[in-house]
Amino acid sequence: MPNQYKQSVLIVDDEPLNIRVLSQALTPWYRVKAATSGAESLTVATSDDRPDLILLDISMPGMDGYEVCAKLKSNPLTEAIPVIFITAKNATEDEAKGLELGAVDYITKPFSLPIVMARIRNQLLLKTKTDMLEQLVSIDSLTGVCNRRSFDEILFQEWRRCGRTGSQLTIIMIDIDHFKNLNDQFGHVAGDQCLKQVASSLKNTMRRSSDSIARYGGEEFACVVPDVSHEEATELANNLRQKIESLKIQNPIRDDPQNTVTISLGVATTSPNRSFTAADILKKADEALYQAKEKGRNRVIATLFQNPEAIN
Repeated sequence: MPNQYKQSVLIVDDEPLNIRVLSQALTPWYRVKAATSGAESLTVATSDDRPDLILLDISMPGMDGYEVCAKLKSNPLTEAIPVIFITAKNATEDEAKGLELGAVDYITKPFSLPIVMARIRNQLLLKTKTDMLEQLVSIDSLTGVCNRRSFDEILFQEWRRCGRTGSQLTIIMIDIDHFKNLNDQFGHVAGDQCLKQVASSLKNTMRRSSDSIARYGGEEFACVVPDVSHEEATELANNLRQKIESLKIQNPIRDDPQNTVTISLGVATTSPNRSFTAADILKKADEALYQAKEKGRNRVIATLFQNPEAIN
């Protein structure tokens, strides 16, 4: 199996020998990462390439495994990562404490490698099934893009990440112009088909894997676009508008000689910080969308939001 498709395991232990033994056994089957302290493990676990499973020692200087596990389970970015304690602590109360903190398994040293491998395999199979179910409940069943629940989670994650890295984050709100007219004239089947075509086109136009498109509700879509400038975000929004216009989906509108489906877009770009929240920038994008529709539709209104005092 190509390395990029392998699941990843993070080994956390302050003893290099333990890391080496486990790494040698796991490397043929998984991507292996290692950390020798609790603080380092949290950095790896919250990175853009988060592990699928964590093997965690308890007795470590500074931050012990119990504290690491508690922090992992209290963070929305890492709470779903299964944790297996591998430790020399073999008292019943130690195992109970580890499981109460949210670990899925508890293995005592000295361990049997075949047993460790079997338990890791079982937990990763379970995680794969859980991830598939999570994906199903995160997708809009009609359009095949993310749903509102998934959008909220992605926005939260990217807001925090961009806040840490100092990167800019853009929200693009999109509304299909005169969609009610299309439904009234052609019926809901045609309306659904229009939504599918628009969603597919929007998704295909956003080429970076870090860009996300979601059905926000009804005929409205929303995009989370991290790590781009205000100018780049505005250009992307115009590309999205032009792409939908080029589909030439019929929509008989009295005051529109083209009689085709178009979209209006509101763009808001900012550098996340503690002075305001993700809800504030979402509000700015929504206000920009409203302006686009007020000014005649089929257009982009973009704003660069830098001053928290500008929030109404």
